[in-house]
Amino acid sequence: MLTPIILSGGAGTRLWPVSREAHPKPFMRIGGGKCLLLQTFERAQAVAPQRSPLIVTNREYHLRSRDELPAKGTLPHYLLEPAGRNTAPAIALAALWAQQEDPDACLLVMPADHLITNVAAFRDAAVQAEALARDGFLVLFGIRPTAPETGYGYVEMGDPVRQQAQAHAVKAFHEKPDAATAAGYLAQGNFVWNSGIFCFRADVILQALETWQPPLMQAARSVWEAAGTSGDKTELPEAFEQLDNISIDYAVMEKAQNIAVVPGDFGWSDMGAWSAVADTVPADADGNNTNRPDAILIDTRHTYIDSKDRLVAAIGLDNILIVDTPDALLVADRAKSQEVKQVVSQLKARNHEAHKIHRTAVRPWGTYTVLGEGQGFKIKRVVVKPGHSLSLQMHHHRSEHWVVVFGTASITVGETTRLMTQNQSTYIAIGERHRLANPGITDLVLIEVQCGSYLGEDDIVRFSDVYGRA
Repeated sequence: MLTPIILSGGAGTRLWPVSREAHPKPFMRIGGGKCLLLQTFERAQAVAPQRSPLIVTNREYHLRSRDELPAKGTLPHYLLEPAGRNTAPAIALAALWAQQEDPDACLLVMPADHLITNVAAFRDAAVQAEALARDGFLVLFGIRPTAPETGYGYVEMGDPVRQQAQAHAVKAFHEKPDAATAAGYLAQGNFVWNSGIFCFRADVILQALETWQPPLMQAARSVWEAAGTSGDKTELPEAFEQLDNISIDYAVMEKAQNIAVVPGDFGWSDMGAWSAVADTVPADADGNNTNRPDAILIDTRHTYIDSKDRLVAAIGLDNILIVDTPDALLVADRAKSQEVKQVVSQLKARNHEAHKIHRTAVRPWGTYTVLGEGQGFKIKRVVVKPGHSLSLQMHHHRSEHWVVVFGTASITVGETTRLMTQNQSTYIAIGERHRLANPGITDLVLIEVQCGSYLGEDDIVRFSDVYGRA
């Protein structure tokens, strides 16, 4: 039986401004209202309903991932990384975990940020892949190309593998091509897109890593020995950050000989750029895609508009992307959608928070929305879910004033805890320990006014926290 391994990491920089470091691509809702992580989890259950998937993700995404997935049924286990180190280290640690659970484990490795619309066809491909993997092959899923796409890597297929006419030996891997080369690949007919989905036995991939990446594998075993398991999670130590930052393609797949590819057509997209997202939205007669039926389009063609909060009007546009969020607006040539990551690079270089968080940020206890900010002040709308609480914390550079708008708040300031209700307020001085909790059965809503010389989100010292962030 297959053991699903879901790789849920990466910031999805090409899908900014919706995908950000604190809200990466797996949490985006694309293709039916469910986030990509949930869709991948459901796909794993369709292929291996009796197996608990392993989700490899960053520590910071653990609680958010739990909130997005069902709270009953076949629950996943989480392998938590202190930092992202690409797919080879992630798969190495996942294989060590799986082998501990089942010495004969066969892994189905799936990125959490892909869209697959034909789950039945994917399940059929997984059955073929598992049969090959049981025989010792390292199997990758190839996607039959529908266009001369320049944003994907390609796999050149060789002869059929044994008696399985659908599976082929891998003749060569090819990097993302230019348009002319991609058209040539399409014409030849024996090229498929590299999906980044894999199937192999745990012992086989571990032996391949030992052969081709011995320092990486030695370090991975040391990290695994120091890992700690509690409840639904296994936390990797900080030493994980020292592992080589290398993909499984470069580390093993492009070197080993026992590689097979199963070509398929199951409605796959890696959602790697806004042009791919646009293709999931039905187009009108002029080729425009939009999630707003009230958008006004005049003399406009082949344009994608994504806006949840504001009406957008477009006049005289052709082949344009417009993505509107409360705190950032992207306007780009549709053909340049792969270059959106350069915007994120510049935001990071400027230390601008828009590369990391949205105006509305999701936390384990609820959300906060930045309503306004300027020199020396910031105003937030804070929503705390029933029965949840923030950490016991303090700030070095800011004071806070809280006004309850709705619900009941339990507020600790220093050594004193008291209840506050609608239209009541309190003040927290710089350096004072405090905690906010919601003891009620409905959402607690309050307005927070911050004043100080520095108002960054990293000015938080946590003393205790029910979510393990202290």
